[in-house]
Amino acid sequence: MENEKKSQVNITNNFNAPIGQHIDHVDNIFFSMERDGTFHFAHVDNIHTDEHPAASPAADNHGDEELCHFVHPSFSGDEAWQIHNEVKNLVRRQAIQEICRHLTAMAKEKKILLPQNPSSAYSELVRLGMPTGTGFNIKTFQKYYR
Repeated sequence: MENEKKSQVNITNNFNAPIGQHIDHVDNIFFSMERDGTFHFAHVDNIHTDEHPAASPAADNHGDEELCHFVHPSFSGDEAWQIHNEVKNLVRRQAIQEICRHLTAMAKEKKILLPQNPSSAYSELVRLGMPTGTGFNIKTFQKYYR
């Protein structure tokens, strides 16, 4: 009984808050309710905050990063993140011609699906870390994108 008094959990959720509010993640919660409506909470396990990694293995390595939009739908989990990292490394280290050539090869290997619209592809590659300065503008990209 003494332990239960020490381990109080108070959570206030504001369901009218704007989008992007903090959402608590609780894996296990055990409680009992008395006849008068009083709740007693026992073990609240694995409350994930910034200090604790998320529960899924993919999130352990990638945090809140969004998966590359080009990853072929046949891939999931670690394989999808491996392809994501390959594209990310490619766009951060290579010139436009090499990027486009390698993306075409990856598409032939059915690792990725490339959009028909070059500006959509360009936007996604910039999101993944491709520079936008000299030699990396949309016109140069459109010239080599197939």
